[in-house]
Amino acid sequence: MDARVDRKGKRTRWRKHDTELTLLALPTTIWYILFCFLPMFGVVIAFKDFKIHGNFIRNVFNSAWVGFKNFEFLFKSNDAWIVIRNTIGYNIIFIILGIAVPVTLALMVGQLHSRKAAKVYQTMMFLPYFLSWVVVSAVVWAFLSYDKGIFNQFLSDFNRDPKNWYMEASYWPYFLVFMNMWKGLGYGMVIYLATITSMDSTYYEAAVIDGATKWQQTRYITLPLMKFVIVLMFILAVGHIFSTDFGLFFQVPRDSNSLYNVTTTVDVLVFKQLKTATVGMASASSFLQSVLGCALILTANWVVRRVDPDSAMI
Repeated sequence: MDARVDRKGKRTRWRKHDTELTLLALPTTIWYILFCFLPMFGVVIAFKDFKIHGNFIRNVFNSAWVGFKNFEFLFKSNDAWIVIRNTIGYNIIFIILGIAVPVTLALMVGQLHSRKAAKVYQTMMFLPYFLSWVVVSAVVWAFLSYDKGIFNQFLSDFNRDPKNWYMEASYWPYFLVFMNMWKGLGYGMVIYLATITSMDSTYYEAAVIDGATKWQQTRYITLPLMKFVIVLMFILAVGHIFSTDFGLFFQVPRDSNSLYNVTTTVDVLVFKQLKTATVGMASASSFLQSVLGCALILTANWVVRRVDPDSAMI
């Protein structure tokens, strides 16, 4: 029995090993306190008529309470249905494709016999993740520009009239879904690929002896062992269903008014409202998104726990 633990399972005294682990975790702990826990004090701004001037702390305490008035603009807006539809609709598609496509590609890359080729493909897919949406928007402009865009040059080669893509709303749901997948595909694939590479090889050796094909190995060994990670990623993704990537929906379409009905989400609406609205409204929107996201995570985890207790987060 470890000298640090008594018969009741309680630690008896502090050891050098505990000090080393504490010092190792200290930078991360300080970071979370400064940038995650202390800013939570600002939640009160969502319930106040806060104005940006002078001392921040003094203004927070001296601002008048307005109750839930800051939340009303999200629901009283004439475009509330469009915003909610876009936010939830896009995220449902992102969640489905964000699991199915990376898992499929991870399975395919994991089957490659050449480790060098697997690393090359993995790196190529992961590189877009490090690009900012500002850079990505410039790349998209190079393809969709009316005058010199690659797509319009391709159309002109076939004697077709060029299109003003930034005024064609019907195409942009597909563009946005594709760009989201293109940029985030590598990150998801790396997570699932790491899960595959960490699996015990003896399972596959026994399956080969029994005559199992590659598809049977994937169906009865790989996917069941990946289930916990897949469910975990699904639960975390559900928590962001009321939030969207601002860069994707604002920078990439270049804030085109013609695309308002297909690119305006909650985050974009709040940014645009800040020109005439207050900081309290933006804080209220963020607070509501956080509360709903937390509720969805707990609900999804509860459902998973009822169906498969071993796959639940808590």
